[in-house]
Amino acid sequence: MNERASRALRGDGRAWFGVSVIVLIVLLAVLAPLVSHHDPLRIDLVNQLQGPSTAHWLGTDIQGRDVWARLVYGARVSLTAGIVSQAIALLIGLTMGLVAGYYGGWIDEIVMRLADVTLAFPTLLLLIAMAAALQPSLGVVFLTIGIVGWAGMARLVRGQVLVVRQLEFVQASRALGARDTRVVLQHVLPSVVAPVLIAVTLGVAAAIMAESALSFLGLGVQPPTPSWGSMIADGRDLNQLRNAPWTSVAPGLAIGAAVLGFNLLGDALRDALDPRHAAKSGAIEAPPSART
Repeated sequence: MNERASRALRGDGRAWFGVSVIVLIVLLAVLAPLVSHHDPLRIDLVNQLQGPSTAHWLGTDIQGRDVWARLVYGARVSLTAGIVSQAIALLIGLTMGLVAGYYGGWIDEIVMRLADVTLAFPTLLLLIAMAAALQPSLGVVFLTIGIVGWAGMARLVRGQVLVVRQLEFVQASRALGARDTRVVLQHVLPSVVAPVLIAVTLGVAAAIMAESALSFLGLGVQPPTPSWGSMIADGRDLNQLRNAPWTSVAPGLAIGAAVLGFNLLGDALRDALDPRHAAKSGAIEAPPSART
């Protein structure tokens, strides 16, 4: 990230707000045993559906479990799902996109047709089908979301590579006899980092939503492990919505806050790294590796 982009981010209120929300959620997840004095799995039927109080900051659910404790421990699941699944999507999509864009030809055709088939299905429907076909677990959720998300990443990377491979410094490197691996890693890859970084940031928010949706449907994290999606599912009956709304409102707000934080940060990164802004101050510079 160059100095211009860094200055743009530092002056963008969306970036500060997004980072603040993300940092707060991460701290709550990491420090969950310290910020919560209750066991998120402990059932206490005597105190079921108790309202918020000093003993239970966000009340209790239908089984008497502390909602605040389940909320902060559930943040671990949601953040892990977002980060791990996007790492999987990034690994597959980046590799496939680089290979397809750089070599073209029949390799490009095969990769893009696979991506088209994946993108042809509604994302949520494909997630449900894959999760239902396998034994629901945390690992399956990570793998499913990551596999479904590779196609969009591959198309993005391919499009960038098709442009970068025609630039003079890339052509010069190839003409001097540099190996394809070296050209891709030293010249092509650094030029696609910016859009990939933006896509990953926005993808984490989408992955959190996807994990919550699967857990809500019972195809994600299995009870009694706390998850924001399963917490909403536990509190969705009409009686709880009327008399104990905190059981579903609290995790719903948590999902909204996490998604908002990552989306705002992604939007700020997109504006800061937008080549059109760079063009106003001069030509786009080649990666450091291309300068002599």
